[in-house]
Amino acid sequence: MQSYAGIGYPAEVRARYDMVAVDPRGVAGSEPVTCLDGPGMDRYTRTDITPDDEKETTGLVAAYRTFAEGCGADSPRLLRHVSTVEAARDMDIVRAALGDEKLNYVGASYGTFLGATYAGLFPGRAGRLVLDGAMDPSLPARRLNLEQTAGFDTAFRSFAKDCVRRTDCPLGKAGTSPEQVGRNLKAFFGKLDARPVRTGDADGRRLTESLATTGVIAAMYDEGAWQQLREALTSVMKKNDGSGLLVLSDSYFERDADGRYSNLMFANAAVNCLDLPAAFDTPDEVRRALPAFRKASPVFGEGLAWAALNCAYWPVHATGEPHRIEAKGAAPIVVVGTTRDPATPYRWARALAGQLSSGRLLTYEGDGHTAYGRGSSCIDRTINAYLLRGTPPQDGKRCS
Repeated sequence: MQSYAGIGYPAEVRARYDMVAVDPRGVAGSEPVTCLDGPGMDRYTRTDITPDDEKETTGLVAAYRTFAEGCGADSPRLLRHVSTVEAARDMDIVRAALGDEKLNYVGASYGTFLGATYAGLFPGRAGRLVLDGAMDPSLPARRLNLEQTAGFDTAFRSFAKDCVRRTDCPLGKAGTSPEQVGRNLKAFFGKLDARPVRTGDADGRRLTESLATTGVIAAMYDEGAWQQLREALTSVMKKNDGSGLLVLSDSYFERDADGRYSNLMFANAAVNCLDLPAAFDTPDEVRRALPAFRKASPVFGEGLAWAALNCAYWPVHATGEPHRIEAKGAAPIVVVGTTRDPATPYRWARALAGQLSSGRLLTYEGDGHTAYGRGSSCIDRTINAYLLRGTPPQDGKRCS
């Protein structure tokens, strides 16, 4: 079993396993959480997430309230029962229904939290588990958001170093420091905050600071998108054409050409706000935390701090708490961490592998979010050996 479809897996793994993908509660093909329609999401995604005064703060809070009320209106009962613990119990029902004695599972990103939760609940039924791009279940929401902010800064610095070595970098030339590249981008975001630019979008959307920031963040997930990001930044900074960054932002939010959104952002909020108490309860709490977030990332810190306010207005109370997962008695669990992963910082993989009594840390020294099936033959061979032959890597094995 796995947390996403089998497309892209090597032939020998596909031949060895019957691939089963499960949409957890509230997601896509399951009973999906819905919050806003397309035009509503368009308004929500362009909301200013770096408020400069009380009026803009009030506007951001209103956007979070509208989003939360939409989720509560359309899915009031469902919102109380989309926790990761409940999803993990659902997975055990699926395992039993398939007649499998143990659960063999590959989970990426949030899927690592789901897989680790399963192992914690049912260690004796945990088979060959691979957790790629690991989350640390022991962290409270504010710390989780702060460390993720630092992860995005690490990824951006890697992009910046690569960018200035190239002739088409709009943020600096050879020798420009990552810090200066960041200042240049932050200054550009400030210009967009004052005056959004055209995009040629059929629905008349203009590129705002929030949409541009999301576009840049989207490209941090995969170093293969760095060229696209350079081109998009060149177009908007030199030609006043924001269409390239809007495309990247739309890919992050899973918005199609007809203005329809998947339920990714709805389900993400529903699960996160149920799994952990809110990172912040009031705008004043965010303001007090801004120095720490700006230190973690001068470019993205402010926006990501304000983004963490969303659960404060959620219509149901959190049922989960930060906790360590040991899963004593489980078979070896392979925990994969990428050293410059933006969304699930490498330190989380180290933390989870250290918590799990049978954890084996596998490190990819590279860029992007997750590692398996993304170009490292060393990572792929190591994971395939475990999935096919049950041979786990030595704890601490490193690949590049």
